Amino acid sequence: MSSQFRLLREQRFRPFFLTQFLGAFNDNLFKNALVVLLTFQAASWTTIDPALLANLAAGIFILPFFLFSASAGQLADKYDKAWLTRLVKVLEIAIMAVALTGFLAHSLAVLLGALFLLGCHSTLFGPVKYALLPQHLHEDELVGGNALVEAGTFVAILLGTLVGGLLAAADHGDLWIAGGGLVVAVAGYLNSRGVPPAPAPEPGLKVNPNPISETWRNIGFARKDRPVFLAIMGISWFWLYGALFLAQFPAYAKNVLGGGEGTVTLLLATFTIGIGLGSLLCEKLSGGHVEIGLVPFGSIGLTLFGLDIALASPSVVPAGAPLAISAVLAQPGMFRVLLALLMLGVFGGFFIVPLYAMMQSRSAPAQRARIIAANNILNALFMVVGALSAGALLGAGLTIPMLFGVAALMNAAVAIYIYRLVPEFLLRFIVWLLVHSVYRLRTEGVEHIPAEGPAVLVCNHVSFVDALVIAAACRRPIRFVMDHRIFRWPVLSFVFRHSRAIPIAPAREDAAMMEAAFAEVSKALAEGELIGLFPEGKITADGELCPFRPGLARILEANPVPVVPMALRGLWGSMFSRKDGPALSRPFRRGLFSRIELVAGPALPPQTASLPQVQLQVAALRGDWK
Repeated sequence: MSSQFRLLREQRFRPFFLTQFLGAFNDNLFKNALVVLLTFQAASWTTIDPALLANLAAGIFILPFFLFSASAGQLADKYDKAWLTRLVKVLEIAIMAVALTGFLAHSLAVLLGALFLLGCHSTLFGPVKYALLPQHLHEDELVGGNALVEAGTFVAILLGTLVGGLLAAADHGDLWIAGGGLVVAVAGYLNSRGVPPAPAPEPGLKVNPNPISETWRNIGFARKDRPVFLAIMGISWFWLYGALFLAQFPAYAKNVLGGGEGTVTLLLATFTIGIGLGSLLCEKLSGGHVEIGLVPFGSIGLTLFGLDIALASPSVVPAGAPLAISAVLAQPGMFRVLLALLMLGVFGGFFIVPLYAMMQSRSAPAQRARIIAANNILNALFMVVGALSAGALLGAGLTIPMLFGVAALMNAAVAIYIYRLVPEFLLRFIVWLLVHSVYRLRTEGVEHIPAEGPAVLVCNHVSFVDALVIAAACRRPIRFVMDHRIFRWPVLSFVFRHSRAIPIAPAREDAAMMEAAFAEVSKALAEGELIGLFPEGKITADGELCPFRPGLARILEANPVPVVPMALRGLWGSMFSRKDGPALSRPFRRGLFSRIELVAGPALPPQTASLPQVQLQVAALRGDWK
């Protein structure tokens, strides 16, 4: 994880990180402090019921996300994002001044107005925050940067909530809240001055002031790329799921665990630490690239540990409530509840960070901020629907543990639905699982694979999983040309079909299939795709390179594209190779996590990529290690 923490020392990331951290901290400091203040001192402010006030405050804060997200996305695409960041921080200082006025005048209306303005501040900064990252970070830093932002945001939420509660309970708490918020806002502005320029992708954009039509237009931008839109839906679902759990913590602590305010803090801290750990681990588990294979892994954990919290929760409120934290921790099964909550956060990090990185990296740069604005609108909508649904289910007689169980089962259903619509998520998970459970893959030279445009990747053929290993190392989809018998191999056939592999047969077996394969290869290259080729035509029986067949020459004659020579090392002798007999005849003979390598050389121009030259290159890359 050293690479992502290195970003905190760099000028292109550190000022932005601190700015967004302080903004999230201030949002939650003021919001929670105001709710606590109004809950315990409501009589001196208004005759409205405190419970209604708390929900009113939450609704006022989230309302701007519906009203102004579309406009915020337009502004972030039209103007320099560093300039907008500083403008937002100036607005935050002004909002804290309004809050101070509200406290001095003892005016609830002014304070709720300040809360609404703080929601506007967060709404404006949302598209700026996530659209700025791809402009300042390289592709292999995007996951790490998002991980730090997500971890920092949840830590800021936790700290802001805790500090807000402490300030509200202090003598002259109203002045401490306003003064603290003002200091944090000024600190945020000072940090924002160090954010490097992030030029507007579409400076000539004409801003549409109609939030309804612009919201629909932004959602239309997001829907142009189906995986991006489903990533947004996945992010929105996570916020619904996470917010549902977070909203129940006070009642869960009091009515299920028998604790008090300290228990609520313990639950919130455990979940927040889990989110932070999961987010930071994403960069390590994904190899520094956008690895959407972690998303199904995350959804599995969100379901299992959500169910575990439901099953581990006490069925009867302990006697003597409210209990001190030490007494709550001494209850049977409490360690299991906290561990499940921690792991719920960890797997939430695995789920959310790759989705954010995918949304950013695959969105059209000229529309990225507006797509992120659409994401923010849908996030807010899902959270509101989740809150209403939770209220309805609890009102119908469900206990809080039962609500957690229903949410976990719904999470499984949503995940299955998304992965059926976009098999790419599940395919990447299978590939990721293979490479991280059976092998330890090291790559070298994979930067030679073109980031865009057509190319043919040529590699030696050692085992039945060669294509999966190469796919794990390459972030672009690859269409492999493979023997029709391997294409139909049990279990792996699912992966090969959904990754649009191209089955081929020798002319003597099925001439029509062979011609159809070459035609499909030409079509794919014409559309700018990558083709993966094993020109030996079969899996090696002795570990040595077999003579390359002329199919590569025929492909290049019809489609003069670059050829990237590659070599797999260490797969000979693994259970998927044919060493000492058929594949899988001696499972795990080399144990788990055996070391393998994929090495790629510089791309060869089609004019010089003769069959003998390519074979020499592949042999040189492989060396003596089979």
